Amino acid sequence: MTVGTFFQRYTMIIALVAVIIFFSIITHGKNLMPGNINNVIAQNGYVFVLAAGMLLCILTGGNIDLSVGSVVCFAAAVGCVIMKGNKSPWAWVIAVLVMLAIGLAVGTFQGFWIAKVRVPAFIATLAGMYAFRGLSTVVLGGYQVPVNNKTFLDLFGGGADCYVPDIIRTWIGSTGVTKPNLTCLLVGILVTRFFIKIKSNKIQAQKRLNIEQSILGQWVSTGLISVVILLLTWQLANHKGIPTVLIWIGLVLGVYQYITTKTAMGRHLYAVGGNEKATALSGVKTRNVFWFAYASIGLMAGLAGILTAARMKGIDPTYGDGYEMDAIAACFIGGASAYGGIGKVSGMIVGAVLMGVINQGMNIASVDSNYQKVVKGIVLLVAVIFDVLSKRQKR
Repeated sequence: MTVGTFFQRYTMIIALVAVIIFFSIITHGKNLMPGNINNVIAQNGYVFVLAAGMLLCILTGGNIDLSVGSVVCFAAAVGCVIMKGNKSPWAWVIAVLVMLAIGLAVGTFQGFWIAKVRVPAFIATLAGMYAFRGLSTVVLGGYQVPVNNKTFLDLFGGGADCYVPDIIRTWIGSTGVTKPNLTCLLVGILVTRFFIKIKSNKIQAQKRLNIEQSILGQWVSTGLISVVILLLTWQLANHKGIPTVLIWIGLVLGVYQYITTKTAMGRHLYAVGGNEKATALSGVKTRNVFWFAYASIGLMAGLAGILTAARMKGIDPTYGDGYEMDAIAACFIGGASAYGGIGKVSGMIVGAVLMGVINQGMNIASVDSNYQKVVKGIVLLVAVIFDVLSKRQKR
């Protein structure tokens, strides 16, 4: 691999490392403190969830969903009203199911117009953005609705107790020491071991098939990622352990990684984004691919509504504003092509983390919120320009 190819392939990772170092300098290392790392995860949980669904839409040809922020608010509004008006201890279960159902129904509804009627995705979802924002205000009556259900808050990331208990320390007996969180450390070690095993199997398969790949480069990248996982685990273990929102993020990312790499639908998503007409001629029902992508992002909007309501301990008519832009930015910054057909879950994770680090760093450095928007806009523009120039160079 040449130096130019290396920088082209790992541009966003290099940028992420550079941004972390930059904010470490100007904040005197505050951005790397355990509590702030935990805050990056908690405050940007919705970005990971929405960006996973948004990636599938972008893969179909650079399409996006502008309505997800409004759908997040609408689903959360209905769920919070249900929990407020129902004193049953199981009201939160009904509310969660309703929020997920609303998100899926909205995504399926918008997917119908996009896939079957062929309404441009931009127009269909723009209409949804206005409509569901208005419905959110109607449901809430223009006021904030709080959530006090402790089980709901703890399970989905709100409150001071929304962490996985340190089962190991409880089992061996407390000695008055609570840190580091032993359960968190064990989970981090197991995740690292699982990741190394997967990469090792992949490298061995490449050797058997005589696929020309940089084996040394893959082992180096595997080692670096493993070190990052262990360092992150150590920092979380020295705070309060594993936040519950991280479990939901991990489940979503794992499912979408499987969909995009191991399923026929995943291959169809890439194929449609590469050449829709050729894919249709090969026998793939391209309309169903579009429908699946938008039903998926709708379901993720429902889950993001749950996480948002839990983190904010309620819902307000303004919540969810701009969420769609954060999700879109995370995908494009992570390497998804504006033309479709190119993009990975791993790249999207890098993009989401980069956005979270920038937000957190600027907040700690007391940067004005208006300038924060300017910086995020510049970062997004640079990422898209890089994508366009790369495509032009290949041609």
